[in-house]
Amino acid sequence: MTSIREVAKLAGVSPATVSRVMNGTANVNEEKKKRVEAAIKETGFQPNELARALYKKSSKMIGMIVPDIENPFFSELAKAVEDTAYQNGYRILLCSSGGDEEKEAVNIQMFNQLRADGIVVMTNCTETGKVLADCPIPVVLVDRKLVGFKENALIESDNYRGGFMAAEHLAKCGCKNIVCMKEPTGYSSGRRRYEGYLDVCKKYNLKEQSVDCCYNYESGLRAAEEILKKYPEVDGVVAGNDIVAMSVYKVFTRHGKKIPQEVQLVGFDDVGFGELFIPELTTIHQPIKEMGHLAAEIILKAVNGEPYEKKNVFDVKLIERDTTKNNRKCSHESREK
Repeated sequence: MTSIREVAKLAGVSPATVSRVMNGTANVNEEKKKRVEAAIKETGFQPNELARALYKKSSKMIGMIVPDIENPFFSELAKAVEDTAYQNGYRILLCSSGGDEEKEAVNIQMFNQLRADGIVVMTNCTETGKVLADCPIPVVLVDRKLVGFKENALIESDNYRGGFMAAEHLAKCGCKNIVCMKEPTGYSSGRRRYEGYLDVCKKYNLKEQSVDCCYNYESGLRAAEEILKKYPEVDGVVAGNDIVAMSVYKVFTRHGKKIPQEVQLVGFDDVGFGELFIPELTTIHQPIKEMGHLAAEIILKAVNGEPYEKKNVFDVKLIERDTTKNNRKCSHESREK
């Protein structure tokens, strides 16, 4: 591996001059600069990025913590953050914490030691909020809030409206026994979706029916079995996300329930393979890509001292596919009856 001293020797300058050219920390004679650049190109010299980070107090890196990288919502969002970061000369360091507070604290400490320029966080661990409170670098929260922590910026979709739209769509398609799969661990996103569902129940004089379900496939399988035992007359399900909705479809069809003929189903997120799933999944679309791009852009603006919006709420929309009966079909069936 070529060293900075070898580059300096080839260019006929000092190592300090090579460093100045690479870091742009001082003016260098144009002729010397060209010699250094030619020597770097000839030797293929790669600087020690960690050393540069320690010297410049910037690593051109964005840290990112997600609770579950297997959930496509988080992987799609991470890809969007990485795309914007890369286009601006930054890289991301992605950590999947599994909701482990200790692991998240270690990750945050690592980002600080590596001189990361900012952190994008999706978590609901109270202790993580306390650790972030002492974090000297910009922090952007995505999809959920942390009680008692004052983030640099928050990015989320209108989760209340999403929960309301999902439940109302089922009600308009004739469902009378709608079950909401509500997130039990206190995520602000799940809480707001459930509140939207509750208001639809009040609006249409429907009985509130719910089961607890985390945002993962295994929890979805268990909760789907619970729905069938607890609410055998179920004819509509509001799932916590698209992964959970797919769990419901698997369990319900295994028990002989026809979707959407007997039970209609709505997911949340509109992840990429929702359209690949058969039947295609009716869902609430939140703009995952745009949310990820904005998270990276806010970090970059914070680094450059530029202004940015501290609270960012994206709109959502209903995507009607095959796991619900669309309004035209519902109206047609009602006339036949």
